[in-house]
Amino acid sequence: MQLCCHALPLEKRSSHTCEGVDMDDVRKMLRNLSDAANERGAPLDWFEDLYEVADKNRNLIPWSKGEPHPFLVDWLSNHSERNTGNALVVGCGLGEDAVFLAEKGWNVTAFDLSASAIDWVKEMHSHPSISWEIGDLLSPHPAWIEAFDLVLEVHILQAIPESFRIPASTNLAPLVRQEGVLICIGRMNTATPIEVDGPPWPLDRSFIESIGSELNPIDFYSIQYEEEEHLRFRAVWKRS
Repeated sequence: MQLCCHALPLEKRSSHTCEGVDMDDVRKMLRNLSDAANERGAPLDWFEDLYEVADKNRNLIPWSKGEPHPFLVDWLSNHSERNTGNALVVGCGLGEDAVFLAEKGWNVTAFDLSASAIDWVKEMHSHPSISWEIGDLLSPHPAWIEAFDLVLEVHILQAIPESFRIPASTNLAPLVRQEGVLICIGRMNTATPIEVDGPPWPLDRSFIESIGSELNPIDFYSIQYEEEEHLRFRAVWKRS
């Protein structure tokens, strides 16, 4: 996989506090919800639990920044030939990336495991080019197979336990049609992994590369922000 370096680092879109909400407290709540769901034998239920607890307060959704991910914006700005077609946003949350793609001219299918998230995002964004759906990456809709010119996964695989992460990751590449691309964005371990009390759990480079093993790698970008022990990455593959 090719390492692509940018002359200037992409801007980090996070802050320690957000309108009076301490993000450390939010992350602690997130981990408590994850632990409780795991104890119930339903490890993925914490997504729905979080959106219910948030009760329409987006400051309690740590991955929602009110804007599309800068790694996505950067990649599309350098690949203007890919501003049209059918796109799938995996785990769309509150829809920032889906809306960005729709405004760029894509026909977007955006799904999330959480019914509360989908109800919320439908209230926030009504766009003729976006179909908001409840869905599960572990069992994607059969009609989605090889149906998309762009498949986008941001921070989803790093948020689910390894026992679910591996089978979920193998379902991404089959969604990409001929000449289409798969973009994955998230946290990555350094060469010396650090024990992390997730979610999120930074991903190993070898695991990231396995996601697109049936596709052709065309871009890999990573950066380590000064205050973080892990790396941030963007990996892109193409079916050709």
